[in-house]
Amino acid sequence: MPDNKDKTGGQDRNKVAADQEYEVSYLATKLGVSKAEVLEAIKAVGNDRQKIEAYLKK
Repeated sequence: MPDNKDKTGGQDRNKVAADQEYEVSYLATKLGVSKAEVLEAIKAVGNDRQKIEAYLKK
């Protein structure tokens, strides 16, 4: 089920939804990696944005 765009909050910004193509694409573009690498990072460290970014910057 897609995100409800009417419900916004800070805590959602700290997470990356692996099933939301636009979130994965945004992060991949931002970090200069492939979408597959973002999905691999989510599997490795969970969906916390800071942990994903740290994992991919190694």
